[in-house]
Amino acid sequence: MSAHHDAHAGHDEHEDDGIPHVHARDYVLGFVFSVLLTAVPFGLVMAGGNANPTLIKVLILALAAVQVVVHMVYFLHMSPKSEGGWNFLALLFTGVLVVIVLAGSLWVMFHLDTNMMPMTPHEMRMVP
Repeated sequence: MSAHHDAHAGHDEHEDDGIPHVHARDYVLGFVFSVLLTAVPFGLVMAGGNANPTLIKVLILALAAVQVVVHMVYFLHMSPKSEGGWNFLALLFTGVLVVIVLAGSLWVMFHLDTNMMPMTPHEMRMVP
């Protein structure tokens, strides 16, 4: 029995082998966070009648960035320890891309909004 016990002694200890050891609880937590991070912006838009639109936009963008990180951590299992740190570098790279895409989208939308010529009702009647 001692030899059998010694052969399976390493099963209870988790070695740092680079493979994520996940449990159903982690997936449930990720799902709950994802639902909350989706429902809160939706609620802000639906109930934000008198709220500051700029504040709502900033909150939605911040919650979207947090949701990307939640998906990478809870569903893709990216952490600084996995794959010898390469997954963490991929996480940082993804963060940089998210910032570039969000900032670029805001920049483009802002300039489209300010540079489009508004049409007055008089100008609209003149369009053939």
